[in-house]
Amino acid sequence: MAQIQAGFNNSYIIGISFISALGGYLFGFDFAVISGALPFLRTAFGLDAWWEGFLTGSLALGCIAGCLIAGNLADRYGRKPGLMLAAAVFAFSSFGMAVAGNLFFFVAMRFAAGIGVGMASMLSPMYIAEVSPASIRGRNVAINQLTIVIGILITNLVNYALANNGPEAWRWMFGLGVIPSGLFLLGVLWLPESPRWLLKAGHDDKARQVLQKIGSADFVNSTINDIEKSLGGDTQKQSYSAVFNKAVRPAVMVGITLAVFQQLCGINVVFNYTSTIFESVGANLNRQLLETVAIGIVNLFFTLLAMWQVDKLGRRPLMLIGSIGLSVTYILLAYFLQNKAAAGLISLLVLLAISMYATSLAPVTWVLISEIFPNKIRGVASSVAIVSLWGAYFILVFTFPVLAQKLGTYGPFYLYSVICFLGFLFVLKKVKETKGQTLEQLEQSFSAH
Repeated sequence: MAQIQAGFNNSYIIGISFISALGGYLFGFDFAVISGALPFLRTAFGLDAWWEGFLTGSLALGCIAGCLIAGNLADRYGRKPGLMLAAAVFAFSSFGMAVAGNLFFFVAMRFAAGIGVGMASMLSPMYIAEVSPASIRGRNVAINQLTIVIGILITNLVNYALANNGPEAWRWMFGLGVIPSGLFLLGVLWLPESPRWLLKAGHDDKARQVLQKIGSADFVNSTINDIEKSLGGDTQKQSYSAVFNKAVRPAVMVGITLAVFQQLCGINVVFNYTSTIFESVGANLNRQLLETVAIGIVNLFFTLLAMWQVDKLGRRPLMLIGSIGLSVTYILLAYFLQNKAAAGLISLLVLLAISMYATSLAPVTWVLISEIFPNKIRGVASSVAIVSLWGAYFILVFTFPVLAQKLGTYGPFYLYSVICFLGFLFVLKKVKETKGQTLEQLEQSFSAH
């Protein structure tokens, strides 16, 4: 049964979506802070290429653990407790990185930060998708990506402002993460539990109360009917083996492939190793950090553009345009890096790549992952996809310093161009449009029959 697309409490929906999406801000913070801190950490800890890659990538290893924890926690206890734990872990780890006295303790705390980021990266978009009506779900889930890029921009600005405060400036860069994580924790206390999880757990009255705050009586009744039909009376906790049942395998494989593609497309090398890229064409530290600010501004602008278009133009066209656009841009970037072009031209190409990513793979991948899995297994299936995403992120950021040392800074971008072209072909052949459909309708579309 289709939802009645009227009578929604938009201010309430946007409010709870923004609070949940503060988990994305924590993601953006820890993602960006390393770019500004790396020049200081190289000196403080005497990093070689291998350790630089491992220190950067240790966040991803923590994220993998966080996703596994969150998937189990989300299906057993609900989405809200997982979001609260993510905020608490993040606050603890931010303080730990700030006071780290040696490399091993710092890496351990960055791994712990990854646990919080991994939990939030899975639970925030899932929660938003489960409380949003179909007609605005894409835009609302993209709010999570908006808070990620706001986190990146603000963190880059703070890094730039702190850069002249001496060799210990990196401690303030990391320590300030306690503030947004504390605000996130306070906000989550106000959130209702996901109505889809409440119905799955047998709390029908509570689910109805939450849905009544979101929309009209017609919306409440049609949503409950759709969810109960999709659950088919099965409210038991699902194991990870259920993710690979034949009926749901098509959706799971699409989710995993899109998650891996979002990382191996290579753009996070630009985010995490901005200083390395611009140092290779002779830019000084001030210029390197200034470029991170420009990246953050462009990232924010084009994320807003994606939010405007994701429920209009659709998910699939944005993914196709972004993947082929990145493929072409990387070839140009690699060529001009190889030929030591002026920093201004490199900056233009980097910002073009960021704009392509911000309007496509960045927000739309999270939207699709939050949409395509059946209600019965959404928690565990999302965790499998996002574990794959973080595994791919670790491979990307761990290998870049080593590849750049052996091939030159430009070399890896030729590889990323090929990956983007292959991703374009995958989206063209395997990814269906999802805009405007309820989660229960999508369950039928992506499942095997």
